[in-house]
Amino acid sequence: EQLLEFMHQLPAFANMTMSVRRELCAVMVFAVVERAGTIVLNDGEELDSWSVILNGSVEVTYPDGRTEILCMGNSFGVSPTMEKEYMKGVMRTKVDDCQFVCIAQQDYCRILNQVEKNMQKVEEEGEIVMVKEHRELDRTGTRKGHIVIKGTAERLTMHLVEEHSVVDPTFIEDFLLTYRTFLSSPMEVGKKLLEWFNDPSLRDKVTRVVLLWVNNHFNDFEGDPAMTRFLEEFENNLEREKMGGHLRLLNIACAAKAKRRLITLTKPSREAPLPFILLGGSEKGFGIFVDSVDFGSKATEAGLKRGDQV
Repeated sequence: EQLLEFMHQLPAFANMTMSVRRELCAVMVFAVVERAGTIVLNDGEELDSWSVILNGSVEVTYPDGRTEILCMGNSFGVSPTMEKEYMKGVMRTKVDDCQFVCIAQQDYCRILNQVEKNMQKVEEEGEIVMVKEHRELDRTGTRKGHIVIKGTAERLTMHLVEEHSVVDPTFIEDFLLTYRTFLSSPMEVGKKLLEWFNDPSLRDKVTRVVLLWVNNHFNDFEGDPAMTRFLEEFENNLEREKMGGHLRLLNIACAAKAKRRLITLTKPSREAPLPFILLGGSEKGFGIFVDSVDFGSKATEAGLKRGDQV
């Protein structure tokens, strides 16, 4: 596992899935060249492995006089094919104690070609928008399916409301944890969820995404007026569609994440109306809650929100 974690940091392994790295780690051989200036490969020499530099650097001198430096994390050697390939140029170590991991051509070809067979590519208008990998989680074959490994931002967002494989049950949680690395604003997701909510067949799935979002990442909504309005609109949609159970779950999730705050508002005069509306009170047997806040008002700027208990 330590070797696997280390390899993950090297550029040569960066675009490989965890299962591929795991299989490669199981068959790799460690090699050391102690002296600088040692010839590693001669021009025209038949290649029999795929190698990655772990420490040090090498220089390749091509027949036309050009040179290329390969450093830690760079790879060289065969392609994932059993056809004969030959070295172009002479490779020498540039420093002492150059370290490599080497994988035999047969193993490298077998692992990468098997992975290619396990890949399912989703295309739209001739463009690959998502790649999934087939995996089996146990030897009985009862837990097998496809797990998403990469895709366009739009396609990954759409997958939130699609059927998820038994081997990829945490896609929504993973998406909500990482979406900021490929989307500029959470409202890109919020707008899509509100749009999909209008489709009765997607309504329950959309609600599940929002509930997980509020439960696990409430900070995405705090202090963001656009996301606060999204949550209010979504709450109104649940109320309109008479989805009482889901509405209660949303209110419970929001209440559980609520924090005590001190907000000071100054009115221009005693007669000036409040920039918000209150509900409840002792005569109704409930606490006092904010029902709505005037958009763009001082109350909004101060952070007062619908649902706040006074």
